[in-house]
Amino acid sequence: MASLSPRRLQLVVFSLVAAAFSNIYVTQPVLPVLQAEFGVSPPVASLTVSAVIAGLAAANLPFGWLADRSGIRTLLALGGVMVAGGGLMGALAAHFPLLVAARLVQGLFLPALSSCLAAYLSSTLPPARLNVVLGSYVAATVAGGLGGRLLGGWLHPPLHWRWALVSAAGLVAAATLAALLCLPGEAAGGRPQEEGEGYLALVARRDLHPAFLSAFSGMSVFAAVFNYLPFYLAGPPFFASTQAITLMYLTYLTGIVVAPAAGRLSDHLGNGPAMAGGGVLMAAALLLTLVPARPVIVAALLLLCTGFFALHAAAAGALNRKLAASRGRANSLYVLLYYLGGAGGITLSGFCYTRAAWPGVVGLGLLTLAAPVGAGLWESRQARRRAAEGTGGDFPPPQIR
Repeated sequence: MASLSPRRLQLVVFSLVAAAFSNIYVTQPVLPVLQAEFGVSPPVASLTVSAVIAGLAAANLPFGWLADRSGIRTLLALGGVMVAGGGLMGALAAHFPLLVAARLVQGLFLPALSSCLAAYLSSTLPPARLNVVLGSYVAATVAGGLGGRLLGGWLHPPLHWRWALVSAAGLVAAATLAALLCLPGEAAGGRPQEEGEGYLALVARRDLHPAFLSAFSGMSVFAAVFNYLPFYLAGPPFFASTQAITLMYLTYLTGIVVAPAAGRLSDHLGNGPAMAGGGVLMAAALLLTLVPARPVIVAALLLLCTGFFALHAAAAGALNRKLAASRGRANSLYVLLYYLGGAGGITLSGFCYTRAAWPGVVGLGLLTLAAPVGAGLWESRQARRRAAEGTGGDFPPPQIR
C-alpha cells in the first residue's frame, strides 16, 4: 500500500486515538445520575471510570509484547471490535455490576488502540519529529477525553447516558475501519524480528524512571480532580447542573494546543524542565480550586490542563527518545503506569473526599505532585551531565520505510 502523506496519516491516527479515548470517560459527567439510578455511593459509581482504567492498565503488558511481534492491523481490528462491543454491552446493562463488567472489557482491549499504536508510530515516524508527533498523539487523547465527556453529559441528555455509550462505540468502530484501510503496514519481518530488552530490563533502566514516575503521578492527580469535580461542583456553594459541570470539561481543549507546543518547547529546553514545570503548574491549579468562585475554578482547570499535558508530552518524549528497540514494551509500561496512577488516584482520592471533601483531594494531589517535579529536575541534571560528557544518551527510533 502506498504511504500516506504525513498530514493524512496524522488525521487517521488522531481520529482513532480520539475515538478510543472517548469511550474511557463517557460516564464521568453523569456519575451523579448513575449514583441515583443504581442506588450506589459516589466511589462505587466511579467504578464505571476506574474499571476501564484498571482494565487498560492490566492488559498493557500483554499488548506491549504483542506490539513488538504482530502487525498493526491485527491488533487494531481486535481492539476496535472489543471496545465497540463492550460499549454496546454497557448500554444494554440492566444492573450496575453488568455495566462495570462491560466497562472492564473495554479497558482490557483499549491498549490495542493506544500502546500498540504508539509503538507503531515511534517505529514509523522520522526521529526529528518525534516529540512534536507524540505531542499531537497526546492532543488526540485530549480530544477523545473531552468528546466522551460531552457525549455523556451534554450532547445526549444526562438521563440518556446509554445512548452516549452507543455513540462512543460507533465512533471507535468507524475510526478503526478507517485506520485498517489507510495505515501503511510495517516493513516485512521488521517487527517480529525485534527483540530488544524485556520488561524487567526496561524497569531497571534508571534513565527511564523519570518518564515512568511522571506518568504515574501526573495522571493520579489529573484523573482524581476531574473524577470528583462533578461531586464538588454539584454541592454547596456552587450547586451546578450536570450541563454546567460538563462545560467545565471544555478546559480540556487547552491540551490540543499545549501538547504539540510542549513537544516543540521540549526540543529547545529539554524534557526535564518541561516535566518539572508542568508539575508546578498543576500544583498551583490545585490551590486555586479551593477558591469558591466559578470563574476561578475555570481558570484553575485551564492551568491544570496546561501543566498536565505539558508534563505528559514531555515524559512521553523523554521515554521514546531513549529507545533503540522494545518500543512496544516500553510504551506499554508507560501507559500501564499512567493508568495505574489514574486508577490509584481515583481510589485514594475517593477515601479523601469521603473524609475531608474537596480539600482532602487537593491535599493528596499536592503531595503526589512532588514526584513529577523531582523527576523532571533529575532528568535535567542527567541531561546536563550527558551533554558535558558528550555521551548523548538518546536513541531515536529508526524509520520503517
